[in-house]
Amino acid sequence: MSGVGKPTTCKDAIRRWEEATGLDASSATEINLSFQWPPIEKMDNAFNVISKCEKLTLSTNMIEKIAGISALKNLKILSIGRNLIKAFSGLEPLGDTLEELWISYNSIEKMKGITCMKNLRVLYISNNLIREWNELSKLSELPNLRDLLFVGNPLCDGFETEAWKAEVARRLPNLEKLDGELIIRSEDAAPSSGQLSKAECPPPLLPKSPEQQ
Repeated sequence: MSGVGKPTTCKDAIRRWEEATGLDASSATEINLSFQWPPIEKMDNAFNVISKCEKLTLSTNMIEKIAGISALKNLKILSIGRNLIKAFSGLEPLGDTLEELWISYNSIEKMKGITCMKNLRVLYISNNLIREWNELSKLSELPNLRDLLFVGNPLCDGFETEAWKAEVARRLPNLEKLDGELIIRSEDAAPSSGQLSKAECPPPLLPKSPEQQ
């Protein structure tokens, strides 16, 4: 961060948003704090003042971990793509309320912590570092998950599109949409139709560095 000054704090970002929009953050239901310069690096309890927020956007900063969200009891959508996040830890306070998590273009390798999100319907987690099937399979513990964007993770490498969709659909039977396309399931299809055997699954690949733009 040399040469660009101190990171923008969450408090300062909220103040800038109020000045730019002419709105009061304490009563707003949708707040966009993306593209701050200098970027936000830390989330903190400054979010306590936006407790009525239902959609919070923090994308394209340099946030390393999720924190400071315990007061966001009304939050339904959290957009935090294009940051430096490595784990889901810190999301626990939103376990009963969050419906959509947009967290593409980060550095997540493991799904640990995601299973607390019992009301999550939409998960955009493309272009992270997930490379193991047992990590993706943890999403089966999310009873309401219907829409998953996963393209750009190392796990996808080596699959034809239809084979990939078939295997994910088998592991996540409640999923309705994958990588922007509807999942079509045939009730008459044989149980093994379109599924990959363990031997057909390619070996785990080393992760690639995600694009940071």
